[in-house]
Amino acid sequence: MTRWNPEAGELYEDTVPPSAAGERVDAYLASVLPGQSRSFLQKLIGAGFVEVNGASVKPSHRLAGGESLSLFVPELEPLEAKPEPMDLDVLYEDGLLIVVNKPPGMVVHPSPGHETGSLVNGLLHHCRDLSGIGGVLRPGIVHRLDRDTSGVLVAAKADAAHRALAAQFAARTTHKVYLALVHGAPVPPTGTVDARIGRHPRHRQRMAVVRTGGRDARTDYRVRERLGEISLLECVLRTGRTHQARVHLAHLGCPVVCDASYGRERALTRADLVGGRGRAGARVVLDRQALHAWRLTFTHPSSAEPMEFEAPLPADLDRAIRFVRRHAPPSRSGED
Repeated sequence: MTRWNPEAGELYEDTVPPSAAGERVDAYLASVLPGQSRSFLQKLIGAGFVEVNGASVKPSHRLAGGESLSLFVPELEPLEAKPEPMDLDVLYEDGLLIVVNKPPGMVVHPSPGHETGSLVNGLLHHCRDLSGIGGVLRPGIVHRLDRDTSGVLVAAKADAAHRALAAQFAARTTHKVYLALVHGAPVPPTGTVDARIGRHPRHRQRMAVVRTGGRDARTDYRVRERLGEISLLECVLRTGRTHQARVHLAHLGCPVVCDASYGRERALTRADLVGGRGRAGARVVLDRQALHAWRLTFTHPSSAEPMEFEAPLPADLDRAIRFVRRHAPPSRSGED
């Protein structure tokens, strides 16, 4: 769905070093152009904007070393996502970037079935000047949060800032801390999940821990509070894989509360915690995955100053945690 103007853009030319022999051309370009995603580069290659020794190639083309390589990055056409007025919880804003506290239930960018009401729609109305690198439907978006995950998200207003921020996420120099309510409690209470994540072999809309293939993924965790048979965890994502926290916590045997894809239930009710039947017992306490992107730290793309932002817990998750504190039964181990 990305569109570009082939009459205008930037041309990059280089000689492939011997050390790149055997690499796929898309992987090589992604390694030397950290501000460009591999999927975007594959689109450029497929459209004929990349040539090796003067000839167009496929993304899977293997380099031998010593070839002349040219890449034309066309100018992106005007954005197609439409500006929409909405109340944004802006944590910080300057001429290069904006940091927001995304509410639960909001998709980050338009997609089939969610053409309006996305964070991008609101940012376009608020900022008017988002980076075009993300394409016509994802302008300014450097990283993403799932629809039902709340918390801190940074977007770029300028292409240079977008490239600089994307390079930090790729180099893993950002610091991302999440809060999660989970079933049970991990053993030990502080540790690391170092397990590769790839597409689920049967359910292609889900991700899974895989033994072969996939991509490396690492999540540090610690138990902040035991709440009966539910725990409040703090998780540091050392990598940025799709659904990483949800997949790794489920792999630990402690799925995120109300995570219908990787957990047990779509909604947590009063009856789940205190027992009982009827309308009062079935009252919903939480109806979305209990995951919040609490803190994000990165370096400002212009001043190089460290920047740290925290997003307070949204009302629904805060109420759920307080309810569990009051009503959850004691854990089997006897811990509080």
